[in-house]
Amino acid sequence: MTDLLYSEEEEALRAAVRDLLADHCDAPGVIARTESDTPYDPAAWKALTEGMGLAGLLVPEEQGGQGASHREVAVVLEELGRAVAPVPYLTSAVVATEALLACGDGQLLGKMASGRTVGALAVGLHVAPGGEFKTVRVEDGRLHGELTGIADAVAADVLLVPGDDGGLYAVEAGAATVTPQVSFDLTRPLATVTLDGAAGRRVGDAEPAVRRALRAGAGLLASEQFGVAEWALTETVRYLKERKQFNRPVGGFQAIKHRLAQLWLEVVNLRAAARGAADALASGEDADVAVAVAQAYAAPVAVHAAEEALQLHAGIGMTWEHPIHLYLKRAKADSIAFGTAGAHREALGALVDVQAP
Repeated sequence: MTDLLYSEEEEALRAAVRDLLADHCDAPGVIARTESDTPYDPAAWKALTEGMGLAGLLVPEEQGGQGASHREVAVVLEELGRAVAPVPYLTSAVVATEALLACGDGQLLGKMASGRTVGALAVGLHVAPGGEFKTVRVEDGRLHGELTGIADAVAADVLLVPGDDGGLYAVEAGAATVTPQVSFDLTRPLATVTLDGAAGRRVGDAEPAVRRALRAGAGLLASEQFGVAEWALTETVRYLKERKQFNRPVGGFQAIKHRLAQLWLEVVNLRAAARGAADALASGEDADVAVAVAQAYAAPVAVHAAEEALQLHAGIGMTWEHPIHLYLKRAKADSIAFGTAGAHREALGALVDVQAP
């Protein structure tokens, strides 16, 4: 029987990451950053990567990484979700790293494991693990084409681009034109990547690399969504204990209690689903099923939690100064990242041979 409880090491990792994010990613700072030209927090990224070595958790020790598993990465993502931290961790340390692990490119892996090089897989954030992805034209080692909806491309030093010849190419970000798109989630901006004869180095085959990367991204995104949902629930309960109406705490009203109890059940179920996906990715057992289950459940719960937080904070929740809007936007953007909940339910049905009614 798999133990999905957090180990002592995982709890210690959580405490360290939470302390670091409290110093670097306080709500006013994150909001101010979303209004600037640089949504990313390089100091937070450096502290997470060079300070704690977290960019290399999935990379084997012999290739310069930590040799940890998806369970530890999931704990980090829970905390990044709780802080809606504007760092390219999911895209670089998980998705791009998994693509390179599939290709076996140790040269670039070592650089990314150190955190000094940020990578981005040039596949639209909306693409599900089994979905079709766009490629660019390859002529004599030069890449031509346009790819849209690429998360964290503006922060990347290297782009991993699928070519129409079946290869995955590493392209220096400076050789591409990266144009920011209007992004709903201001803490994880999207961009259009245009390649006009950029030189690329083939690192492996695109199909298996992209599949592996998107599966890990989808499975571990659930841990980020759990972090968002848990923050929303915790902050709402805390606020409703303090906020008074008719000279009694708002949280004491039975209708409010019922809503919070229902939300608590959803959030703890989400934690179980997210832990299950992380553990399955780590062990390799039934990972496709566990990822589909987690993503089928995670998006509606994270969105519901953020919506309830917004409503139950009432007027103050509607202000730009309060961070709830960051969590609602992250939850909504995450709900279509790596495939919608409906797409994952369809995938799950196919995996376990249950036909839709």
